[in-house]
Amino acid sequence: MLFDVTRGELVDIFGEDRLVTLPATAFPPTAADTEGARRLQTVGVPTGTLLLREPDEETGRLPLVQDVVDTEDFEDAPGDAGGWPVIGWLLNDHLALDPASGKVYAFDDDEETVQELHTDVSSLVQVTVRFQRLLEEFTFNGDEDDEEAEFERLAGEVERIAEETTGVDPLPFQDDETIWSVVGEEIAAGRRFESDSPGARSLYG
Repeated sequence: MLFDVTRGELVDIFGEDRLVTLPATAFPPTAADTEGARRLQTVGVPTGTLLLREPDEETGRLPLVQDVVDTEDFEDAPGDAGGWPVIGWLLNDHLALDPASGKVYAFDDDEETVQELHTDVSSLVQVTVRFQRLLEEFTFNGDEDDEEAEFERLAGEVERIAEETTGVDPLPFQDDETIWSVVGEEIAAGRRFESDSPGARSLYG
């Protein structure tokens, strides 16, 4: 794993009730014991920006890529992508885990595009945690005269997350078109703060 993110660290930051995991039984047998699946079973991710996919009520399994998109429409999709488990949502994209490589892919059904989004699941958890923590802890000083400088400071925090991630895993922010780059732009513009966060209260009162 590229990033050493532990369950204990996430509990300290978000609390036990904010973390979501996936059961081992939700994965296909070929994927359940892979490192990425184990990370989603034991560490999990905080609720908010990233949504983990809920297993089907009847089967208890995650949907496969072939269940949610027509893989034949995705020219760049690997040949075995249809059998990968879909582990979550980010913006409009389905996130799928390739059990063989451990990579996380993003499938955009509207654009019929697929991109390598993370080299492994620890990278997915790391970026999710850092952006979610920024959204929950950042606050503006409330002085309208300093608003431009405050947004520059926010943009700087977003850029720092992108740069530090790229130093370890270049995939999440490899260009301006990745969904994490889009999420970062939205955060920098002040559009992703929840109403009860310090950032939202200082922006909107």
